[in-house]
Amino acid sequence: MTPQALSTFLWSVADLLRGDYRQSDYGKVILPFTVLRRLDCVLEPTKASVLAEFAAKTAAGLNPEPFLLRKSGQSFYNTSPLDLKTLLGDQDHLRENLDAYIQAFSASARDIFERFDFATQIEKLHKNGLLYLITEKFAGIDLHPDVVPNESMGHVFEELIRKFAEISNETAGEHFTPREVIRLMVNLLFIEDDEALSKPGVVRTIYDPTAGTGGMLSTAEEYLSEHNPGARLTMFGQELNDESYAICKADMLIKGQDVGNIVAGNTLSDDGLPGKHFDYMLSNPPFGVEWKKIQKEITKEATDQGYNGRFGPGLPRVSDGSLLFLLHLISKMRPARDGGSRFGIVLNGSPLFTGGAGSGESEIRRHVLENDLVEAIIGLPTDMFYNTGISTYVWIVSNRKPAARKGKVQLIDASGFWQKMRKSLGSKRKELGSEHLDDITRIFGSFEEVTRDGVPISRIFANEDFGYRTITVERPQRDEAGKIVLGQKGKAKGKPVADSSLRDTENVPLRDDVHAYFEREVLPHAPDAWINESKTKVGYEIPFNRHFYVFKPPRPLAEIDADLKGCTDRIVTMIEGMSQ
Repeated sequence: MTPQALSTFLWSVADLLRGDYRQSDYGKVILPFTVLRRLDCVLEPTKASVLAEFAAKTAAGLNPEPFLLRKSGQSFYNTSPLDLKTLLGDQDHLRENLDAYIQAFSASARDIFERFDFATQIEKLHKNGLLYLITEKFAGIDLHPDVVPNESMGHVFEELIRKFAEISNETAGEHFTPREVIRLMVNLLFIEDDEALSKPGVVRTIYDPTAGTGGMLSTAEEYLSEHNPGARLTMFGQELNDESYAICKADMLIKGQDVGNIVAGNTLSDDGLPGKHFDYMLSNPPFGVEWKKIQKEITKEATDQGYNGRFGPGLPRVSDGSLLFLLHLISKMRPARDGGSRFGIVLNGSPLFTGGAGSGESEIRRHVLENDLVEAIIGLPTDMFYNTGISTYVWIVSNRKPAARKGKVQLIDASGFWQKMRKSLGSKRKELGSEHLDDITRIFGSFEEVTRDGVPISRIFANEDFGYRTITVERPQRDEAGKIVLGQKGKAKGKPVADSSLRDTENVPLRDDVHAYFEREVLPHAPDAWINESKTKVGYEIPFNRHFYVFKPPRPLAEIDADLKGCTDRIVTMIEGMSQ
């Protein structure tokens, strides 16, 4: 069954809910029932042996859990003799039996349905006379991974969440990232480690602090299994939204991952995996979301712990917390002496340049560049995400750069790498085709400057190329006679008094000598000026678009004149026609 066919079938359940449920609440029923049927199908082949083992070990007075996990062949089990199909045989007691069936799951699986608040929906369906009809619908489809592979199931969940979000006027793409963008990030994350990852039995860890439904983690696992079936990727994540967390946890359960590695809560205010470090990380944090609600906790950590915590380099403005996630990921990097880490994060344009020298944003950029952590930044096409059409950028960050990349940053303008979607999904109108993914990956992997048809695609810079000093240029006060006013007291005695109304600033590239720049660029225009050395600040910004700007000369003047004359002649003719 294709993901589209399955999601269409699941969506048809909404026909049964119409009238008794608001459209915005359909997901509260369909999502947990989909997960329940998925778990139901996964456990079906071993159900009889699990029940027999449960009876035997219970009679022997032993803790049955480790035995049941082994018998089920999964990281979860269910000790009820019921399943969705047999539940239908006792229509009068369906509500009680369904509750009992869910309670018979092992604790990790039971938590999933508690996150969905499924008991409330069971009660509501029962009162509205819909419980049997809905259960019958789901009991009739086969969601075993042999029929619906994990990747397809992930697509189905994402499609359903997108539809429910659109209906309820929520942010449609808040909980997940387009799969081709994830695939690109995974390609870039692993390409430099292909040789190491191809070794038999290799084990690596990967972490997503904004895990959503687990799409990024799943795609990374798919990549690794394609390239090295013997490799194992241990997945970790944290997710704020309960529904997304429940789906992610269910997905990890079925894949045999340790679901204790997937935690709920706000990553920024309450790190659910303190002290953990990872080989790889991926994240698509929400764009431009303010962090005022958790400002107290963040500021306290920054003040109390400094560089021993996550936010030592600085704090961005409260209106956009994107860079907080960047700092969080940096704090989770495995030390370079232990093998180091590499991560990819999707950010909007503002973290590249927002904030002048000395601001929180600039200090964070300064930290990552002066510590040589940025490998590359890739500019994506607009209209790539479900909830926004703005420009987005993938940052690849590493503390174990290959020798050729040390001290350098590669900028790749992939804004022209796209194909139009056959059908728009929310704000998403464009997608990356497989040839685009391969092309961008090759450009990144070759680490060379690339120009096509006179247009730069890849450029390489030294870290310090993005740095500058902001100098404060002072001019003297003058009295009514035009004479320079001198200070009368202390250190200022005998020195020109600065006129604040004439004060100006200049940004001097870090590579330039400040005084040489001042003599060349300022003194010819203001011979009485001087630099206020006490106010000099170092800043960093990455003016991405400026580095890929290509000047297009205007058309010849004669051609423009001819067009204007033609336009004027047409207007005159129209006026003459109106006057007749």
